Amino acid sequence: MLAILGCMTGPDDVPSQADAVAAAAAAIRDGDLVVYPTETVYGLGADALDPDAVERAYEAKGRDRSKPLSMGVPSVDAAREHVDATERERAFMDAFLPGPVTVLCEREPHVPDALVAGGDRVGVRIPAHDLALEFFEVAGTPVTATSANVSGEPSVRHPDDLDPRFRERVNFVLDGGHTDGAESTVVDPSTDEIVRRGALADDVEAWLDDH
Repeated sequence: MLAILGCMTGPDDVPSQADAVAAAAAAIRDGDLVVYPTETVYGLGADALDPDAVERAYEAKGRDRSKPLSMGVPSVDAAREHVDATERERAFMDAFLPGPVTVLCEREPHVPDALVAGGDRVGVRIPAHDLALEFFEVAGTPVTATSANVSGEPSVRHPDDLDPRFRERVNFVLDGGHTDGAESTVVDPSTDEIVRRGALADDVEAWLDDH
């Protein structure tokens, strides 16, 4: 059953932010799917270390299994538990995270093939969004960081815009109101490649040139 959880204090029948986050985090630990806000667009969360949960995220989006998913974590320190980051990659993450940038790093062996489509690198996403970071922290596991939409359809900036087909596969929605709408920039510091230009792309490019 889909539950849309507002994140504000109020009447007894309106959950507090802490209650909403706790319920969403519990859903992640149970292998379910959660929609959550970031500073860019709404994301689709599943336990990024659970191949079955990752598969449910692919199914919900109708996404090609050859296209990897990123992982969301609450901090750079948390990210380092799951990636083998070089000194340059660590410096880049310290410069841009939290923020609307996804950083590709070599995954540790426990990160499942399903998440990265069999590749050896995984995208690290640490949003500059307090609700998303609290959700990741309470979940206690990396959470998939992919847009909450059917593949090929527009990204979602408010829960009201979720595709009905998509809603049917999601258990919880953390409602954080409207988001900015700009996609994150995806970058591989090991090759100086900007895989996808988005928010802060010019700043990322300048950092890569200077370092």
